[in-house]
Amino acid sequence: MEHGPSGGSTAMRRRSGVRGGARMECLEHDILCIIFSFLDVFDLVRCTAVCKSWNAVIRKSELLQVLYFKLRRDSGESTSSGQRKSMEFGLQEVAMKYHRLCLQRGRIDIHRWKAHSVGVDQCRMKMGLLLTGVGDKVMRLWSLDSYKCEEEYYIPDTASLVDFDFDESKIVGLLGSRVGIWTRNGKRSIFPSREGTFSKGLCVRYIDPDAVIGCEDGTARVFDMYSRTCSRIIKMHAGPVTCLALSDDELILSGSSLGSVSISDLASDQRVARLRSTDSAGIRTLCFNPCSHLVFAGTTVGYTYCWDLRTMKSLWETRISSNVLYSLSYLRSDNSTLAVGGIDGVLRVLNQNTGEVLSRCLIADERPISSTRNMHAFIEKKKGIRLPEDAEVDRIPRTCRPPITCLSVGMKKVVTAHNSKYIRMWKFNM
Repeated sequence: MEHGPSGGSTAMRRRSGVRGGARMECLEHDILCIIFSFLDVFDLVRCTAVCKSWNAVIRKSELLQVLYFKLRRDSGESTSSGQRKSMEFGLQEVAMKYHRLCLQRGRIDIHRWKAHSVGVDQCRMKMGLLLTGVGDKVMRLWSLDSYKCEEEYYIPDTASLVDFDFDESKIVGLLGSRVGIWTRNGKRSIFPSREGTFSKGLCVRYIDPDAVIGCEDGTARVFDMYSRTCSRIIKMHAGPVTCLALSDDELILSGSSLGSVSISDLASDQRVARLRSTDSAGIRTLCFNPCSHLVFAGTTVGYTYCWDLRTMKSLWETRISSNVLYSLSYLRSDNSTLAVGGIDGVLRVLNQNTGEVLSRCLIADERPISSTRNMHAFIEKKKGIRLPEDAEVDRIPRTCRPPITCLSVGMKKVVTAHNSKYIRMWKFNM
């Protein structure tokens, strides 16, 4: 038998080390279980997404199951075996309900930080990251937890950024009549190299591998990001394409300055349908909810519209402002709320199914209630308020309602851009 200098067995020490490691892992597991047991079901669901080890601890301990079935019992619902199989769906429903309640009734805390040296008017939020730009010669990718700028993507001096989209591996930018790709490691390429390949682009949306460009001549041009060629040209409107939305089943939805929404099949290049608004105002913003098959649009005169893509019929229309609506968005998997922003600076929350305005939010005071500096950014903190139904927006100072040029919705939060150096995050909590 092999012995070390002290005469003990090396093999025994190795086994002891393994057992010690196992005991430590068991101890860490027990400590985490104790900590997790103090959380509610919503926070526990969020913890499952932090890392694989936390996910495994929570799943193994069955804390989620216990809390979920307790919620069902408290609400008077049974917990049959069939319902146990749908726990994941049920937890998602709980999270979406909490998100809806927070947006509709929760207290509002607004965090503002300086994101650029000049004004920018676009933002996109995905996977807990925020991409900001358009107006500056750089796009910046932010962590919404720490407000840290994770990466920067520079625009060529000879080009101006018009619009952008991104996923986990790349950023796609529209540079007038060219397309730019920035990989997450910082490498940049611009194409096509030939001038005049397509007319002036106004908007872009990207679902791997295709980037779709909405153009001034009424066409949608589809670019393959791997071959870096224009694979299709689809005539969408007689006038400029002002906004785009893409579906997972290869549909292109486009809004026009002439007041209509066209739907085309990406695979066959054929127009499927045209959705018309009751007024002739231009469509300024557009989004599509694949869970409910509903299409939402905002116009230049303050109307919001909703159509059901399955029937191609209008469900509702509501005029929520007398001015242009720049942006509308919803949280993926949420079929209940829609956030809308525009030139009047009021952040509105609408019912997706009826168009009813559930809440109107704005900044309570132009002065910050507190300021903090972490290692990444200087954060000004303000309170938000909800306007009563009879409040006249035009009487409220513009300093409390800077124009919302773009917004993006996350869980219990909305991020807004204002064509300024600053980005705001609206946090909603019960």
